[in-house]
Amino acid sequence: MESGVPLSGGQRALIRESWRRVSGSPVQHGLVLFTRLFDLDPDLLPLFQYNCKQFASPQECLSAPEFLDHIRKVMLVIDAAVSHLENLSCLEEYLCNLGKKHQAVGVKVESFSTVGESLLYMLEKCLGAAFSPEVQEAWSKLYSAVVKAMQRGWESLPEGD
Repeated sequence: MESGVPLSGGQRALIRESWRRVSGSPVQHGLVLFTRLFDLDPDLLPLFQYNCKQFASPQECLSAPEFLDHIRKVMLVIDAAVSHLENLSCLEEYLCNLGKKHQAVGVKVESFSTVGESLLYMLEKCLGAAFSPEVQEAWSKLYSAVVKAMQRGWESLPEGD
């Protein structure tokens, strides 16, 4: 997987250490991420439907067992990226397919920047003072590489029209 700027050894260490502190409570921290996401972009709520049921509020969605499963899956994707920092390219096909799935349910590519903001917010809230500018930069680079791979799932469409 091409990433604009490769992660340095120090950045990989910062990501691993910060993730170790967060990954022990994936649902709890995922709830922080998605609560922030719905605060930033309430229009994303209708994308989450289970058994054709529309959620009336973010709180209703955030407490639904099906949504908690979605949170676990999102945290597993982050975990996979952290586990493969030296070789993110091995996740290329998986992330590309994940991008196609998100496109199929109506997610816009632009929404991934809001998800990135929410991820950084969650890390900041969960890490406190350990969330340094260096940690933020390392996570931003990793997230950017993951999103670029997911966006390639969109790029089966012709460009320039």
